[in-house]
Amino acid sequence: MLRNRDAQTQTPGLEGLNERTKTAFFVLTLLMSLARPVFAGADARPVDAAHSTIKVYVYKTGILAGLAHNHEIEAPIDWGEVHDSGSPSVQLRVDSRKLRVLDPEASDGTRATIQTTMQGPEVLDVTRFPEILFQSTEIEAGGTDHWVIHGNLELHGQTHPVSFEVTLKDGLYQGTAVVRQTGFGITPVKVAGGAVKVKDEVKVAFSVAVS
Repeated sequence: MLRNRDAQTQTPGLEGLNERTKTAFFVLTLLMSLARPVFAGADARPVDAAHSTIKVYVYKTGILAGLAHNHEIEAPIDWGEVHDSGSPSVQLRVDSRKLRVLDPEASDGTRATIQTTMQGPEVLDVTRFPEILFQSTEIEAGGTDHWVIHGNLELHGQTHPVSFEVTLKDGLYQGTAVVRQTGFGITPVKVAGGAVKVKDEVKVAFSVAVS
């Protein structure tokens, strides 16, 4: 009986402490749940488009390839974001309408013709497909400042997986990737009955700065 009375005497204080603890725990949990979306985005770093470059190299082939030249195309990044927290990821968006043929060896007229062909329905069809998107699905560490990135590339209205290596050098994420045009429903351009044409594989070289 004495133990029961002692327990009853102590109960109000213990109950008050338990309630305060529960209340504090509830408030803390609520604050954490409200803050989670903010923290989830706090590790997102925007791509510095002004100091980033993507170039596409298209190479010639065919029996009269010596009469043509390779193509160098600039693809400015429209938007990008890198998450480097527990689940690192990268997203990039390029406006296909802003791609520009550089081809320093070509005349202005030839360059303009190539530009029109590239943006037209034969190749990128930028009116129907104005965006080129990349979203990583997995990033593997491959050593110091080196990674293998796997993801999905949306190009010409089709989405397919691609993988490429990235190295951090001089503060820039650099690397190259090879893309097959036919894999995205694009038929490589050819002239003179195929005596001069571009290769199916194009090389994409990038140097990306992150804020």
